[in-house]
Amino acid sequence: MIDKDGYRPNVGIILCNARNEVFWGKRVRQHAWQFPQGGIDHGESPEQAMYRELMEEVGLAPEHVRILGRTQNWLRYDVPRHWSRRDCRGHYRGQKQIWFLLRLTGRDCDVCLRASTHPEFDAWRWNSYWVAMDTVVEFKRDVYRAALSELAHYLDRDHERRHTPHGEVGLLVDASK
Repeated sequence: MIDKDGYRPNVGIILCNARNEVFWGKRVRQHAWQFPQGGIDHGESPEQAMYRELMEEVGLAPEHVRILGRTQNWLRYDVPRHWSRRDCRGHYRGQKQIWFLLRLTGRDCDVCLRASTHPEFDAWRWNSYWVAMDTVVEFKRDVYRAALSELAHYLDRDHERRHTPHGEVGLLVDASK
């Protein structure tokens, strides 16, 4: 399913742990690291696609994560012509993505890279949120930076929510009055 401008709808997933480190998967038989991502099937919402891709690529179910936020608009990247399959070269330009920021509520041992019959990753690691992008394929780097930048404020909100008694909104009180 490619839109009129030549972009395939897709979701990207930034999965973070309790220390706000992000999940990076190493592409099978490559020295390229990336966030989980994948296409949106016909009739699927971005959120449904995100949960499906999360299970297929990382082996995590909805009960293992909490959605912290998502990008407001599509982020796009063009795929260089030599990276495109021959049958896609006519109208296909690249991908447009909605990005989700998730908090892992499960455990590291819940991650299973072999949940699918066609694994995308053969290794994974946690890295700081603002890690260097030099191991990400070059044409995706700007989209990664844009997604990380747009979603970063959700980490602060989640930290405040998790550290307020009973999840209540904290109020500042002037004790001198």
